[in-house]
Amino acid sequence: MTDFGIRAATPADADFLVDMLVEAVNWLPERDWPRERILADPALAHYVAGWMRRDDVGVVAVDPADRPVGAAWFRHLGADDPGYGYVADDVPELTIGVVDAWRGRGVGRALLRAVLDAARNGGIHTVSLSVERANVAARLYASEGFRTVESFTDADTMVAEIGP
Repeated sequence: MTDFGIRAATPADADFLVDMLVEAVNWLPERDWPRERILADPALAHYVAGWMRRDDVGVVAVDPADRPVGAAWFRHLGADDPGYGYVADDVPELTIGVVDAWRGRGVGRALLRAVLDAARNGGIHTVSLSVERANVAARLYASEGFRTVESFTDADTMVAEIGP
């Protein structure tokens, strides 16, 4: 496994979280949506707009030179502006992205575990996400305790009960 560390996300990570949202959206090699398109789409931009709000929590993976290589974060998106993985106003939705060159090295799993620990430590009992069914990340989420609660044409909404 390659050396990397995990640290808490800060307001200064806002641009990098946008980069990771772009990575998450463009997980398919044939999908190459530019940053501007993603930020212009309210259904996607609300995952990062105004980072870091009072109840936003995230973690960032960094390489040995302290360069960010991945991030996982959650935020509460209400029924008035739901995310793709919306299940309830009190259930934050998780987003995760890893720089392409760092995929397959355990960064995603480490980020997922760290952000779920942060959620648990913050008193959050359930976290949701949306994942396209063909995305290999769906297997990661299932292996870490997420279960499908709603299915759509190509994607599933999953939740993890992380408890106290």
